[in-house]
Amino acid sequence: MRWSNAYIPTLKESPADAEVVSHKLLVRAGMVRKLTSGIYTYLPLGMRAINKVADIVREEMNAAGFQELLMPMVQPADLWQETGRWEYYGRELLRFRDRNDRDYCLGPTHEEVITDLVRGEVKSYRQLPVRLYQIQSKFRDERRPRFGLMRGREFVMKDAYSFDMDDAGADISYQLARDAYMRIFTRLGLKFRPVEADSGSIGGNFSHEFMVLADTGEDTIAACSACQYAANVERAEVRWTGTDCTASCPPCEPVPTPGAHTVAEICSMLNAPATALIKTILFDVDGESVAVLVRGDREVNDVKLKNLMGATTVEMASPAQVEAWTGAPVGFAGPVGLKVAHVFADSELRGGTDYIAGGNAADTHLLHVDLGRDAAVEAWSDLRVITAEDRCPRCGGAIELPKGIEVGHIFKLGLKYSEPMKASYLDVNGRERTMVMGCYGIGVSRVVAAAIEQNHDDGGIIFPPAIAPFEVLLLNLDPKKDDVNGKAEELYAALRAEGVDVLLDDREERPGVKFKDADLIGCPMQLVLGGKGLGRGIVECKDRRTGVKGELPVEGFMDAFRAWAGTVRGGWEAAK
Repeated sequence: MRWSNAYIPTLKESPADAEVVSHKLLVRAGMVRKLTSGIYTYLPLGMRAINKVADIVREEMNAAGFQELLMPMVQPADLWQETGRWEYYGRELLRFRDRNDRDYCLGPTHEEVITDLVRGEVKSYRQLPVRLYQIQSKFRDERRPRFGLMRGREFVMKDAYSFDMDDAGADISYQLARDAYMRIFTRLGLKFRPVEADSGSIGGNFSHEFMVLADTGEDTIAACSACQYAANVERAEVRWTGTDCTASCPPCEPVPTPGAHTVAEICSMLNAPATALIKTILFDVDGESVAVLVRGDREVNDVKLKNLMGATTVEMASPAQVEAWTGAPVGFAGPVGLKVAHVFADSELRGGTDYIAGGNAADTHLLHVDLGRDAAVEAWSDLRVITAEDRCPRCGGAIELPKGIEVGHIFKLGLKYSEPMKASYLDVNGRERTMVMGCYGIGVSRVVAAAIEQNHDDGGIIFPPAIAPFEVLLLNLDPKKDDVNGKAEELYAALRAEGVDVLLDDREERPGVKFKDADLIGCPMQLVLGGKGLGRGIVECKDRRTGVKGELPVEGFMDAFRAWAGTVRGGWEAAK
């Protein structure tokens, strides 16, 4: 490709609405343009990067035994009503009606559609397992689209689905997908980690997220420094290893705390550490009033609460609900005499007594609270967010909390979709059984953004070789000089003949403009040819990742290039 014939509209300035590096650089490098909120046009350079990701995904999914198909993006409501997700999925599901007044949606995911397909075709155990995937645009009507391709409304996704006879077969399919994902993200040149995760709106009983490690990530990972345990903080276990407190304390005593709503204000007023306080957090869980008790220096993990109750929705109680349930304004809720449907306490609280808690009255707290004596705790469970002070739930090692960007998610769905949609088969004995499902997603367009978040500098993007729109950028600094132009064309032809993905910058632009654009678009290898270099018989070279420059001889160029390119690619492998 010649730059003079290409559509690469680079910009000097970042868009005003860009909040993260990848959004700024994707726009500046001429890879995407915003159409409307959360919806982008992929320009040729960005499309090349997305296609390279998709090609690797396709190769590895095929190698794992999955077959590609393409399903409609428009889905009828009746399929979603069969599984109950038409009502549950919420406003992220873009619903509309056709001219016949039938309800439809734009597909955010395809569990219902693929299940409908397979239940109509597969009738016998001899036809199982079935493993299918597609690469397609999805639409989720995000409430607050942001961060460019990181959290858009329309995006490119690979979604795969497996159907097996039983749990043992489903485990095999899950492992095949997990192994394929490990190969995919390794080939893409990314620093990543698979982590245990919550299944969210997709459902199922087990899942893993694949996280690209980056300081700008929206998600926090709890990772053990000593073993392979890693989990999204939503799922990360906190194992309480203490013993139940057997000490007694005086009876509860109310104490005035005027205007003290927060833990910090209460600690200051009562001269007590946060560890001596109980926070009582109130939730509306599927329409029921629920209180969760945690230590004053801890945070409630509402995903753990949702899983404990097997709930569909968990929402913080509104100020009006708090007042109705406690008889007090926000900030004074406590477990003693609390009138709610359920009271759950974090296991850690079992190790102490003589706590301070809200008094369920304005400007009032209680001293000397003993939960076993004074509160009606229905269950004790792990209900808090893990911290760096906690230990690994597997080996007891130290916990680290790096940031990550979710680029893939795999689920053991079990019977969540196949049972309500009656996706069944006849087993070897002629008995009807329900298929066991799994699903496996990769955000193809999001991978490109995540790669930039992980790999950039002040000059622009630093693409891993496997993702780069072009692996080599050849800069002709003197296109008006016949000798330089002729040699640049010769090198360009030689690289293409070798199968190298090369972009020739043949524009009649100042060298400074070309150098800035070269760094901006992030090709891993830069080759520079000008009159002075040609006079010395050399081509300058630069490793975009390290910034290290060198020289390659014009005579015997291809042999020298192969050796240098091997070190550049090898450097990426070593850096992962």
